[in-house]
Amino acid sequence: MRTSALFLASAALLAVAGCSQQSSNGNATTATAASKPTLGIDLAGMDKAVPPGKDFYDYANGTWNKNAVIPADRSSTGIFLKVFQKTEAQNRKIVEDAIKANAAADTDTGRIANYYKAFMDTKGIDQRGIQPLKPELDAIAALSDKAALSKMLGANVRADVDPINATNFDTTNLFGIFVTKAFDHPDQNWPYLLQGGLGLPAKSYYISSDADNVQIRNEYKAYIAKVFTLAGMSDPQARAQHVLDLETKIAQTHESIVESQDAHKANNPWTRADFAKKAPGIDWDAFWQAAGLGNRQDFIVWQPQAVIGSAKLVASEPLQDWQDWLAFHQIDDVAQVLPKAFDQAHFEFFSHTLSGTPEQQAREKRAIASLNSNMPDAVGKIYARDFFPASSKADIQHMVKGILAAFHKRVENLTWMAPATKKEALKKIDTMHVGIGYPESWRDYSSLVIRADDPVGNLHRAELYEYHHQLAKLNQTPQQNEWWMAPQTVNALNLPMQNALNFPAAILQPPFYDPNRDAAANYGAIGAVIGHEISHSFDNLGADFDSDGRLRNWWTPSDLKHFEEQGAALIKQYDAYEPLPGVHINGKQTLGENIADVAGLTASHLAYLASLNGKPAPVIDGLTGDQRFFLSFAQTWRSKMRPKALRQRIATDVHSPAHYRAETVRNLDAWYKAFNIQPGAALYLPPDKRVHIW
Repeated sequence: MRTSALFLASAALLAVAGCSQQSSNGNATTATAASKPTLGIDLAGMDKAVPPGKDFYDYANGTWNKNAVIPADRSSTGIFLKVFQKTEAQNRKIVEDAIKANAAADTDTGRIANYYKAFMDTKGIDQRGIQPLKPELDAIAALSDKAALSKMLGANVRADVDPINATNFDTTNLFGIFVTKAFDHPDQNWPYLLQGGLGLPAKSYYISSDADNVQIRNEYKAYIAKVFTLAGMSDPQARAQHVLDLETKIAQTHESIVESQDAHKANNPWTRADFAKKAPGIDWDAFWQAAGLGNRQDFIVWQPQAVIGSAKLVASEPLQDWQDWLAFHQIDDVAQVLPKAFDQAHFEFFSHTLSGTPEQQAREKRAIASLNSNMPDAVGKIYARDFFPASSKADIQHMVKGILAAFHKRVENLTWMAPATKKEALKKIDTMHVGIGYPESWRDYSSLVIRADDPVGNLHRAELYEYHHQLAKLNQTPQQNEWWMAPQTVNALNLPMQNALNFPAAILQPPFYDPNRDAAANYGAIGAVIGHEISHSFDNLGADFDSDGRLRNWWTPSDLKHFEEQGAALIKQYDAYEPLPGVHINGKQTLGENIADVAGLTASHLAYLASLNGKPAPVIDGLTGDQRFFLSFAQTWRSKMRPKALRQRIATDVHSPAHYRAETVRNLDAWYKAFNIQPGAALYLPPDKRVHIW
């Protein structure tokens, strides 16, 4: 990704060994010993009229793709949605049980019930109108000078970005805070300051002269004006122009997604005194005091030019423009719990205009999503208890162990890597911490007040709670076992600075993992996921960190040259893909994810072969073991997306579209043998052109 996650929420997107636990003799899985395993491949969804060497995604998924219907309330459909919907139903039961329990408000069960009730109380929301935001809007209107503005900008900062683990650079606040190990001090947690302030998905939406982006800017301005109109504010058109003009200037200071993925460029330690010297324009003392960091002396500034540029804009742009920008985002950020007209307007622009989604999701689904976002551990603790059996955790641990062993062997046998580089790579594998299912400790929500009649306040208090939770880490020793995903998340994550992995419980279920399924299918599905996340420790970002999570170059010059040459070949390979007419994948933007796909699939395939213990794989329904492995992998990337959503994904996401992730197989020699792919086939790559990074 170059998020380390498997699949982003814009997806979201982004693999392991055996299909289930070994039997006592070590030669068969539990499922095999008990009964004949299920195939694990959707034969009916294939299109065998498409040669596998022409388009392997269509060969594996063509019939499904022709018949699949994207739900009206979604921008896409596919395997990830299928698993998400199952998890959503499980979460709904947790909420229903919490409501029935009628628990005290100061318990997590009571908080879950009250959060959901408040979100669902549309009658109360309509009656309250904009009134819940009156204190914030009045404070914005009362700003008298830039010192007061600086204080408010600081007070609005939240821990809502994650550039390392999830490649999340988006916050509508002027800046975002991320708290984790310092690049050069892995024994200390430091605050990282990141760029923000935009309502549109990325910098390119503001500066591109492309007709589609021009149209989106016009629609965005109309949406901003509508928000001001609904809020009863004067001169909505003028205010909307102020907001758009200011955000365009902010965007011009921003680094691109590609630039922001370079950790070495991001390693900019600043002392508190440096901000006034290097980025004048903001009253930094007032800013940091309001942000709860008044005594903090050491920071890391991820994108210095954006911080410098935004600080200049605080000084140069009219106070009224900043007030309009603050007011708009204060309203827009909580639009889903404001009266229906606000909620509908927000949907029309952000989901319909930007992603092409025809209908808004049912409110109860959005309520559950908001609850999971704002109280993830309260729900997650119950989810892990009720829906993730101990047997699955033990099985996945066994699988991970096999994948790590395969990756270890792969590195050991590399002929191009010098002993010193290889030693550190092996150390990273051997000391990697793997979290499976759920964290070892949970957040304590006892200080979080959730009321059944205050949905706006609930959102604000939950965000502030999480911010304080993150700031508290500044006084703690970094923990390798810290979790960054809730158990009910259908995703997986690599944590390069912790040298750790998170595999939430929700992704460890069919069709990714099934203990009763053929081993080849499990290796191709969840195996590829686990291998993918392990491989992120050695992609173009992960390879910059050593086994202790320190940012340093542990490569010899010749090894680094080889690694970068292979990366360049993969960039070229993905640059050639054209998902929409005239719209190509950005191979550099997606490089980390593409490296992880190739290396992860390779490691998972090796682990699958090792699991056979030297015996030939059985042929099932006419398919060999390797054929089942590769088909399972391609079917996990089964996805159908609306064109507008696909265009947005290509512009803003570090993951390649699912169709092209399935084509990763063209870099593995075993795929050619499994399907008899010959020169002349569209996907054929000569052996010396196949990318074998690890």
